[in-house]
Amino acid sequence: MTLELRGVRKSYPQPDGGRLPVLNISHFQLAAGEQMALLGQSGGGKTTLLNVIAGITLPDAGQVLLDGVELSRLPEAGRDRFRARKIGVVYQTFNLLPAFTALENVLVGMSFAGGVDRRRALDLLRLVGLERRAGHKPGQMSVGEQQRVAVARALANRPSLLLADEPTANVDPRNQQAVLDLIRESCAEGQVALLLVTHSHEAASQFSRVDRLDQFNHPELVAP
Repeated sequence: MTLELRGVRKSYPQPDGGRLPVLNISHFQLAAGEQMALLGQSGGGKTTLLNVIAGITLPDAGQVLLDGVELSRLPEAGRDRFRARKIGVVYQTFNLLPAFTALENVLVGMSFAGGVDRRRALDLLRLVGLERRAGHKPGQMSVGEQQRVAVARALANRPSLLLADEPTANVDPRNQQAVLDLIRESCAEGQVALLLVTHSHEAASQFSRVDRLDQFNHPELVAP
């Protein structure tokens, strides 16, 4: 098993001194190499869930285990190193470094895990069809090409898990299917588990496993 959540709760403080519950998940799991789409509306806790899974945000209670390691037990620096080695993230807004080339963006992603492999970085850019754009900066590439760089960077450290946060939201309709196919095929080739969060029923329908966040997240049951 790659990912498991047990009794995970997360809430945020409010101006009136109360707490706003966002996550209340009794159990969730994603097997090694499995691909699933998670449907959820804006404000439903999707981003908080991904941040908790990635160890960026700590839960108030419960356990998040990836490859048997409980992330909340690691110090912040340890979580950062673990995330760099084990988790790839494709962001809705790409988060590429504008002053760096496509190749350099992938290499920077590798550096967080303690090693840089230029040959692998070039191979990944070839995989996403950008070997001839390796020396171009994000501002010199189309939106679709930028998203492809983001996919290459997310796969750079051979992660066990790829988190994709609305990866087609900022891509024009003509390239949305190409980006989705690229993510799924790249994960399948590397046996990387994929959790893709989306509000698009069309995108979700292409997965054999589709869950709705509100099916297993019940923050309304948490006492204020």
